[in-house]
Order: sequence, then C-alpha cells, then structure tokens
Amino acid sequence: ASLATADPRVLALAAQVTESREPDIPLLLLKLKGILNTASFESEESKKIKQDIYNYDLTQYCMLVLRQDHSGLCGGWATAAQLAEILSHCCVGLEVKEDPEEFHKKFLPSAVDSLLFLGRRLRARFIRALKDEEKQDFLRWFQTVTDAICWLFGGHIQLAVCVLQNDHFQQLLITDDVETAIIMISVLHSILRVNSSVLLQVDEETLHSVLDELVYKLSSTTNPVIGNAAAKLLLLVAKSCKDLVKLLRARYKGLKGLLSKQWTGKGFDRDLSQLLDLLDLEQCSGKGEMQRQHQAACIIQATWRGFQTRKRLKKLPQAVTALQRSFRAKREQELQHLKKQKEDEALKLQMQLQRQRAMRLFHERQLALLEIIHPSQVDKYMEEMEGKSALTIQRFWRGYRARRNFHQQRQSLKEYKAAVVIQRAACKFLEKRRRRRLLSPWKDPKGLTDEQRLALQQKVDDYIKLHPASQMSEEMSKELHMQAQEKLAQFLLRSRLDQRAAERRETLLAQVNTDVELLMNAPGLAETTEKDLDVFMSRSVPVAIKARQSHNTMLKYTRWPWWKKLGDEFVEDDVIPDDALNAELGTLFIGGRK
Repeated sequence: ASLATADPRVLALAAQVTESREPDIPLLLLKLKGILNTASFESEESKKIKQDIYNYDLTQYCMLVLRQDHSGLCGGWATAAQLAEILSHCCVGLEVKEDPEEFHKKFLPSAVDSLLFLGRRLRARFIRALKDEEKQDFLRWFQTVTDAICWLFGGHIQLAVCVLQNDHFQQLLITDDVETAIIMISVLHSILRVNSSVLLQVDEETLHSVLDELVYKLSSTTNPVIGNAAAKLLLLVAKSCKDLVKLLRARYKGLKGLLSKQWTGKGFDRDLSQLLDLLDLEQCSGKGEMQRQHQAACIIQATWRGFQTRKRLKKLPQAVTALQRSFRAKREQELQHLKKQKEDEALKLQMQLQRQRAMRLFHERQLALLEIIHPSQVDKYMEEMEGKSALTIQRFWRGYRARRNFHQQRQSLKEYKAAVVIQRAACKFLEKRRRRRLLSPWKDPKGLTDEQRLALQQKVDDYIKLHPASQMSEEMSKELHMQAQEKLAQFLLRSRLDQRAAERRETLLAQVNTDVELLMNAPGLAETTEKDLDVFMSRSVPVAIKARQSHNTMLKYTRWPWWKKLGDEFVEDDVIPDDALNAELGTLFIGGRK
C-alpha cells in the first residue's frame, strides 16, 4: 500500500541511489530540489513528498554525503552546499507519524551536526584559499550552509539548544576572520530571535564561552562591522533576561568602560547607549578603584582565554595532518598488500597455464611418437620413458638434497674431525694411565662349604663318567703342551706387532688429516703472506736444503736445450721424467713434516 501511494519520482530516485556507485550519489540527490519545488511549502502535497523522502532514507543519504570529502567528487563543494539546503528543506515541515521520537531526538541533532561539520570544512578551505575567486566561492557556500542551519532550527525551535551546545558551532564562533565572524554572529542573532530564552536553557560552560567570545571580539578588534554586530547581540542578550544582565555586570566588570571608550562614535551609538544604560549601576565613590581593577582583570582574562583557545586551535591542524598521514600510510600498505596478492595470484595462474601447456605439448609429442613406433614396440617404449622419468625425478631430488645439505656437511665435517682428535687424545691418555696402574694383589677365592664341595665333586664325577678322556701317553702330552706354548707366544708377539701397527696407522692418519686441513684452508697465492709461508716451511736445515736442490733441478730441466730433449718428443712440456722426480723429490714436506 505504501508503494502504491508513494510519489513515483521519489521511488525512482531511491532506486537509482541504491543501485549507483558512491561517487555518483551526490549528483543524484540534487534531483530532490526539483521534486520539492513542484509543490508549495505548506501544502499537503509538499508534506507528502517530504514524508516519502524520509521514508525511503534519502534524507539519511544526504546527511551521510555531507560528511564526505567533496574535493575529489563530481560537483565539488558546491554540490555539498546545495545538499545542505535540500536537507534543511526536507526536515522543515515534515510530520513523522511513525516513531516521531527518533526523528526529533536522533535524526535532527545528527543533521545539525553534519551541517556544522560541513561548515567547519568550508571555513577551513576559505582560510587556506589563495585566489580571490576561490575565497568568494567558499564564502558563498559557507553562507548557504549557515542559512540552511538557520532554516532548520527556525522550523524546529528545540534545535537552538542543540546548535549552541555543539562543539562544531563553538569552533566556528571562535574565529579571527572578519567575513566568517560576521556570519556566525548573525547565526547567533537568529538563534536568539527564534528562542530568546535559549541562553538560559544551555549549560553554564556553553553560556560563558559564548559571552566570552563576544566580549573578546569587542576588546580585540577595531572593525566597526564586527563591533556593531557584537554590540547588538549583547543588547539582545541583555534585553532577553535580567539574570543575564547581572551575569554581564558580575563577570565583565570592565565592559562598560570598554564600550564607552573604544566604540563610541563608530556609527551605532544608539544601540551602544541602550546597552550602557542596562549595564549602568550606582556605584559608591569608595568602589571606583576596585571597579577599575575588576575591569582590567576581566579584559586580561578575556584576552588570555581567547589566546589560549586560539593556541589550541592552531595545534589542531597538526593533529589532523598526523592522523591523515597515518591513515594514508595504512591505506597505502593495504593497497600494496592487495597488489602483491593480485600479482601472486596472476603468477600462480601463469605457472598453471604454462604447466598445462607443457603437459599438452608433452602428450602431443608422445602421441606423435606412438604413431611412428611400431605397435609391438609401444610397451618397450613406454617402459623406457617411465624409467627415464623416474631417473630425472631422482636426479633432481638428489641434487636438491645435496645442495640443501652442502653447508651443513662442511660444518659437520669440521665437528667430526674435532671429535676424532679429542677422542684419540682421550684414548691415548686412558691407555697410558691403564699401563701405569699397578697390578692388584691376588685375592684367593672364597672358600667352599662342605655341602658345596660334595655337590661340585659329584658333578665332576658325573661328567667324567659321561665323557671319558682319551688315552694319551706322557710324550704326546708334553709335545702337545710345547705346541700350545709356541702358538701362545706367536699370538702374543703378533698382537703386540698389530697394536704397534695400529698406533702407527692412527698417527699417520691424524698427520694426513692435519695436512689436508691445512691445504684446504690455505689462502690463494694472491692473498698469501709471510705468516702463511712459515706454516708450509720446514724448520729442519737438511730438509730445506734438499727442497732447494729439488727446485733448482726442476728449473735446470726446464732450461735444457732442444738437443738434450730429443728422446722426449712425446712428453708434455709441463711433465718431468719420473726418474728426476724420484731422485730430486724423494722427501716432500707437507704441513711442517717430512
């Protein structure tokens, strides 16, 4: 039923907004202005259109769009100003029948906050603009937004308190710029005209901040336009309630002197005299000096509060800049992560396609070969291909495993060699210690009891009966004993020789390992120093003389004339006869040993 009675233009626009992209929504919402202009303001048709716009959440869309940054959107800040005007017109004259409490207590304050937030952005860009045309455009859009705010709380009087207590409004009111200051004072004047008792409804902190800013503008500026606007606003405040006059007298005791000395003869003497009459009091002569002190204190306090507030406001852009920088960095990091993820996916897809293409080419090649091969050779060919494939896989796996363990093997080899050296030294030490240990004295075995001796004798007799000994003469027994003694002596001698040979092999093996390690760790010829040469030189004079003679012999052989080498036509130039080598290099020194 609601769809049937809804305005078709609103319904179509809601459908377009729902289906459109986010950057296109602001331009689509501008069509609401044409729909609202088709009906008069207080007519039933206008109320029906506004009700449909609210029901289809188009006002919520307008409120959300106002909080966006319109610098990069189509239409820019001019579209935002128009949407602010559309939002205020949609909210004024709207009668919500379903859940009116949510509309008045949640939606309208949110709309006011969005409009004031947009006003702060426009004022900031107006201050930063360098060209006059840009300044005029931003000022015009700022005026449009403030007019929309005035229109909104004009239709809903309860929003005046919400506007005054809003942090964005207080930030807009505290400004040194002449144009925006005049506009904000006019907005405050409109609030007091709509609801004269609004200052009594707000909290004490908000009231004091508004009055402090008005007094500060009167004391810090010499612009007659701002002075006139601030004086008229204070006059309106004083006329609205007597309690506010008492507050002005008590809080700003130097205000009367400030108004009379600084602003008399500036073109608004009539309003100024009325304000002075309201602030005038009969004072005793003894309180003159105290009054002057209070006036000076009020001026100092107002100036100091204004200075502190502006100092805090100057630090806000730095915090906003840092926040934006961190947000951009995080967004850039997310974009880089997404880009890397896309590249990885593209690489995986490319590898998969290449693998599929290779498999297809392989199968095509196999089919072509199968067409050529005789049917009786197909099984043999397939077995050969399987064997080659298995060998290729195994070869690649062994190579990969060898490369992976290469660095570990070098370290483990060093550790193994070190362990062998340590174990060899420990074994030698234990062997020497065992040899030096004295033989322990003979200990007689424990005696047997009579029962044990009888049982043992019975076992021996039983064994002799079961296994009778063979008959052997005395001469054969002596000969057998002599053979056993000879074999035992040979075994003991051979065991000693084997032990010495094993010790000598171990010594030679340790020497070879040490020499090999020295040669492996030896530096190149380009990096060799005198210390490195000392490692490979013998301390024995005969060995050094023999090495020098061998070197001279090799040099002489290389310098022989051709007729002395007629028998060596088939010998390479770098090869020396074995006889010469055996004669001259009988002893080769490696690692400091012969």
